Amino acid sequence: MSAKPIPARPGIGATAGRLAEILRVDHAGELGAVHIYRGQQAVLGRAPAHGRIAAQLAEMEGHEQVHLSRFDAILNERGVRPTLMAPLWRAAGFALGAGTALMGPKAAHACTEAVETMIEQHYAGQIAELEKREPELAAELTQFRDDELAHRDLAIEEGAREAPAYPMLAAVIRAGCRAAIKISEKV
Repeated sequence: MSAKPIPARPGIGATAGRLAEILRVDHAGELGAVHIYRGQQAVLGRAPAHGRIAAQLAEMEGHEQVHLSRFDAILNERGVRPTLMAPLWRAAGFALGAGTALMGPKAAHACTEAVETMIEQHYAGQIAELEKREPELAAELTQFRDDELAHRDLAIEEGAREAPAYPMLAAVIRAGCRAAIKISEKV
């Protein structure tokens, strides 16, 4: 299931306003992802038995940090402010990461799978929306989406869907992502 692209709004400045929403929400998403992985590493990185997963988490955080740094630069280049919710998203991301990691490695992977599934769908809609009017940005988002898909696929391979109460856990995380997306676009 991919998101439908949002048609351009009518009126002077509407396209610029929509682009600001896209950049703001994508920056917020990458910020949240970095902190989710940090929260997971804070728990699982301390246990020698979880060295392999801690290394995976560190690598995925590195990818997200590259994305976040790029969005920092784009926001500055285009004069777009980040979401005012950034402090909350940092704390919520860390808490989500640490909380799922405390439930065990499969729950941490379930968190990754749920978040990355939502982000992939979100990026897909944005890419479709931007392909004609911002092809270079669409190409960057495509690259980022591919990284998110790799994270999701790794999480599934590692047993994300075997986590305790997986359907409920994934549904709650996805609902939270949808809410954060809507809020971050506007605030």
